[in-house]
Amino acid sequence: MTAQLQKLAPLHRGADALVYGAMGAWRRRGATVREWRKHAARVEEFSSQYEALAEADLKERVNLCRERCMRKARHLDEGLLVETMAALREAAARQLGLRAYSVQIMGALALNEGGLAEMATGEGKTLVAALGAVLNAFRGRPCHVITVNDYLVTRDAKRMRNFFEFCGLSCGAIVASMPPTERRKVYRGDITYVTSKEVLADFLRDQLACNQESPSERLGKTKRQRVLERGLLSAIVDEADSVLIDEAVTPLIISQTRENVSLSESSQRGATLADQFVEGEDYEVKASRREITLTKVGQRKLDDLGEDLGGLWKAPQRRWELLRSALVAITFYEKDKQYLIKDGKVVIVDEFTGRPMPQRTWRQGLHQAIEAKEGLEITAPSETVARMSFQRFFRSYRYLSGMTGTAREAASEFWHIYQRPVVRIPVNRPCQRCTVPVRAFRDRDEKWKAVVESICEIHETGRPILVGTRNVEASEQLSQRLLEAGLVCQVLNAARLAEEALVIAKAGEAGRITIATNMAGRGTDIVIDRDVVDKGGLHVMATEAHESSRIDRQLFGRAGRQGDPGSSQLFFSLEDELVQNHLSVRERQWLPMGKALRKAQTRAQRQAYQKRRRVLQMDDWLDNALSFASS
Repeated sequence: MTAQLQKLAPLHRGADALVYGAMGAWRRRGATVREWRKHAARVEEFSSQYEALAEADLKERVNLCRERCMRKARHLDEGLLVETMAALREAAARQLGLRAYSVQIMGALALNEGGLAEMATGEGKTLVAALGAVLNAFRGRPCHVITVNDYLVTRDAKRMRNFFEFCGLSCGAIVASMPPTERRKVYRGDITYVTSKEVLADFLRDQLACNQESPSERLGKTKRQRVLERGLLSAIVDEADSVLIDEAVTPLIISQTRENVSLSESSQRGATLADQFVEGEDYEVKASRREITLTKVGQRKLDDLGEDLGGLWKAPQRRWELLRSALVAITFYEKDKQYLIKDGKVVIVDEFTGRPMPQRTWRQGLHQAIEAKEGLEITAPSETVARMSFQRFFRSYRYLSGMTGTAREAASEFWHIYQRPVVRIPVNRPCQRCTVPVRAFRDRDEKWKAVVESICEIHETGRPILVGTRNVEASEQLSQRLLEAGLVCQVLNAARLAEEALVIAKAGEAGRITIATNMAGRGTDIVIDRDVVDKGGLHVMATEAHESSRIDRQLFGRAGRQGDPGSSQLFFSLEDELVQNHLSVRERQWLPMGKALRKAQTRAQRQAYQKRRRVLQMDDWLDNALSFASS
């Protein structure tokens, strides 16, 4: 059998939750950082002893540290930890040309102690993750380094390979196109770079493979031959708030398609039928929850129309599900916002990253309803054969740590759900990014006119500009407005994925205007030209606030990296999606605009947290209800 999920720690409630929360606050106290700062200073002192060593002698010292760490795997004393970090620092400097700063050493120490390190953008988290992974491997813990996409998986593994091999460790990368035989080989290594989706998918595949094998099929096969992974021991999660918080409740599903002619026909009929229903008269919309409820008038209309259609429409509950999918598709899902149409197929766009997800589909007939709305060929529905939330999966690692630039807003949630404290690591160089006051408007048109005027004004100074938009449609419309104003710009969105590397590489050039969705936020490194520094650096504009303030902070973090100058500014209107979905008409009319934005964002974040908490409670219930399965 493949590795089983460990029993989850219980969700604390009532007075227990208060006491446990106080423990988390204690773990996040500044004294911990001050202690790591002392260790980092000692590492720098030790480093002088290694700088004079020949490469063979340094490698011998690294191997000696590895042997000592393996013997004291449970608890590394301060002396051994400092000596090991100093040796690794020198090894990284020689193999990678990167000598870890004091703050990067502190970040690696945080990972070693199972913390979630909040490090500002541009502080070199790739090297920090590599140092943390080596410490895990030295202690006999095969380590999964979780990154956000295949590009970063391949890039980071390739960049760090020489360093790992110098330390006597094997390293590999898992990407979506890799066959099972190669995956199995990579997972057997000491350090594996992989995305969250791939590592969870492989775990579910292992579970399915073992459960479906008959006793005769298992004969002559070892465990290594039957499964891909070898257990969930340690993981370092890059962009931890995105993986562990934003995507926490999203289940990864392994499914198989089955032809269902009646569902295809019913989806097409549902799209036609939905046009006959009127909002406010036949149904009510709850935008904040993306829910639709029928009125009594609408229920009677559905019963009258459904009886004549036959097939799946004969069953009252089924006809309501079909109609609801059609109405949800019309009301809440728009082309170039939630999805794209590529090669005659509906492609989902991730709302947090702005990236297309061609392998993902909506469940419960929604995907077919959107295809019917767009007049596309109806695909066969999928049947779930295995599923698990990312939250449930990552809570099962024995040793979990991570890094991100935006963690403090979710510090309490990280502690209560994952039992991991958030620790803020100081910056290597003081941040020189200037935050320009928010500009608020009553309607969307006024906002977009102001955005164009602001871009024109800043462009005259020669500074590069990065403009963030919520979706593909908004990015293309803004591009057209700028062309009409006589300005040339580059656009980066899910529909122009192939241009990503080139657009990002030139985004820091003088006078460059780049319009991008969330693709240019998290994990994007925009390097500005030296002549831009004197002009004020990169200017970042957000044209609409997101439900999570952390996503806005990630976008603003593209400016002012590693002590460079920069500035950021947010534009929003009372007609923006965030405000419309989370504030009442009365609140939009009477609240001051700044307060309206804060209130809408707070409500959205609270609602998202409650959703994650419900999933957590369900995980706890399943863990208890099915505990007999592990006996």
